Amino acid sequence: MNVDTAARQRFLEEYRQIRYAEGRGSEDPEYYRALPFEDLSRRNAAMWQMRAKTYRYFERRILAPLEMAAGQPLDIMDLGAGNCWLSYRLSLRRHRVCAVDIFLDPRDGLAAARHYDAKFPVVGAEFDHLPFPSSSFDLAVFNSSVHYSTDYSTTLAEALRCLRPGGRVVILDSPLYRERAHGEQMIAERHAQFEKRYGFRSDAVPSIEFLDKTRMRELADSLHLRWRVHRPWYGWSWHLRPLKAWFARRRPPSRFWIFIARADQP
Repeated sequence: MNVDTAARQRFLEEYRQIRYAEGRGSEDPEYYRALPFEDLSRRNAAMWQMRAKTYRYFERRILAPLEMAAGQPLDIMDLGAGNCWLSYRLSLRRHRVCAVDIFLDPRDGLAAARHYDAKFPVVGAEFDHLPFPSSSFDLAVFNSSVHYSTDYSTTLAEALRCLRPGGRVVILDSPLYRERAHGEQMIAERHAQFEKRYGFRSDAVPSIEFLDKTRMRELADSLHLRWRVHRPWYGWSWHLRPLKAWFARRRPPSRFWIFIARADQP
């Protein structure tokens, strides 16, 4: 789906306002270099603790085996790189990383890359129009970002195009629901909260905003993929959230599973 320039600009302006209000970013380079293991601002500590657990799982259970099999640094796309913390971490492991995002902000977007003591290219581009030749990368990582897509089939097909045979696409930290209706309810609640707090719904770009099990099966069929699913452990409090929601008669909360598929393996 093509998004017109005005809608995209409105989305970015509203996104910046929300992120700044949430306390994202800093003028201190150490803030960025500590992520995801510590939030030096203390504004979003719980969220970063979860992101750190996801990253450690990804690093140990997914990335390390790929490194061992390759026996050399990997070419990696960090898709939806944000402030580039993942690109930085991967660069420290000697990989060749390209950070990709449409958000160029100096505090919470690609321009924050200046704070890191490792250098990597940053590219302002949309998921559905990646400016890379086919078969250029070994790994495409959607880092808490694929849910910003407006069309998962198009977005994933474009990422797969950029992968070499045997390359992997990985989805990290995107909300997953068993039922699509629960995700749609989450969107309605979230946009209502934004409108109450900020005066706008933050829906200029019709992002999908969540994954659901049926949609993931449909994507596997249409793109000839076989998803391998990983379920990181986030602690008992997180594990018991669905039970707590059931007792409170609230909609089921999202889960944050990791999805990985090979580019050439149906």
